[in-house]
Amino acid sequence: MFFTFNAHADIAIDKPAPAFELFDQDNKVRQLSDYRGQWLILYFYPKDDTPGCTKEACCFRDDIDTLREFNAEIIGVSTDSIASHAKFVKKYKLSFPLLVDKDATLASAYGAAWKLGPVKICKRHSFVISPAGKIAKIYRKVKPGKHSNELITELKLLQSKNECFN
Repeated sequence: MFFTFNAHADIAIDKPAPAFELFDQDNKVRQLSDYRGQWLILYFYPKDDTPGCTKEACCFRDDIDTLREFNAEIIGVSTDSIASHAKFVKKYKLSFPLLVDKDATLASAYGAAWKLGPVKICKRHSFVISPAGKIAKIYRKVKPGKHSNELITELKLLQSKNECFN
């Protein structure tokens, strides 16, 4: 077995975030443009209902009200199916969408795709996208139990600087 990492050179602070149009756990299409005018945390994770991914999702769930106080929404992305996402959301009462990136196309666009032999998965990476649709912060190293608080701190900092990345 081998691992390869697909990096995307165009992902950088202040550059436009790659657009997306994917189904969530409720079979509803979600697009980047739906979140124009607010902050968006787009987080990629490897697998539903695994220890690290569950911890990260539950921390986001627990902090969702605080994140929304900063005019921020959160979206999770993995290569899992609609059915898997629906089960994960129901089991842990998650209050945000999980997108199906079956072929890791979106993950590849954000430099967050890994390939293990014939299987593609998402690497645990997160992106803060400004209300103007630009990349405001990139996280390539994420600690699942601490990341939500890290993002809250970052949103405070970004907003206190009045950086809307127009």
